[in-house]
Amino acid sequence: MDAPLTLAGWLPQARSITVLSGAGISTDSGIPDFRGPQGVWTRDPAAEAMSTIGSYLADPDVRRRAWRARLDQAALRAEPNAGHAALAELERGGRLRALITQNVDGLHQAAGSGPDTVIEIHGTAREAECLSCGLRTPMQDVLARVEAGEEDPPCAECGGVQKSATISFGQALRQDVLDAAIIAARTCDLFLAVGTSLTVQPAAGLCLEAVDHGARLVVLNAQETPYDDVADAVLRGPIGETLPRLAGLVLGTGS
Repeated sequence: MDAPLTLAGWLPQARSITVLSGAGISTDSGIPDFRGPQGVWTRDPAAEAMSTIGSYLADPDVRRRAWRARLDQAALRAEPNAGHAALAELERGGRLRALITQNVDGLHQAAGSGPDTVIEIHGTAREAECLSCGLRTPMQDVLARVEAGEEDPPCAECGGVQKSATISFGQALRQDVLDAAIIAARTCDLFLAVGTSLTVQPAAGLCLEAVDHGARLVVLNAQETPYDDVADAVLRGPIGETLPRLAGLVLGTGS
């Protein structure tokens, strides 16, 4: 990473950092992104139906396909990588205020980030949720039923339709989770957007929430984003290499 001298100069001054992470931070863990050149929806547009709540509820075939796909879901087998570890190190160093993630893979927590620090704005794939009664069940428990022959396992409590406890297209974000994310963006002195295209609202708009309340903005992403022009620094290096170096600059352990 050829960090600009200005970045190396002011980054160690950050005392309250909020991070927004997207799919790009997890690709080194073997989890494909969705919108990139090799993204899941780029290669298979029909896969998007499984993440659309209307299609999921209306079409049993979509649900059956979704449950088969969950059996092979990379997120449930993946291990955290150096990028996740760097953010956990920032938290241990007392500099990370909050970690807002668009990801549903749970890898931040697996790397050591605290459950009270991580704000999963799009939910989690590690649990299933009943769309009728709201019962949460460990995903592996429901997948065991799929492996045993249930193609579209109903809720064990009420018999309702279940899906992963993630936010699908057409579902509203949980207001309490969104409120926590907005507060975290407004009360930091550095907002770091990592591995996100910054095209999905309202998550992308958190960048402006931070900037409008006086924070510096750093964008680390492989492709251009709509917020590059308002960022104090834009970095294109590999996340697994660049993020640990940024964390080292903040904590005074790197160069």
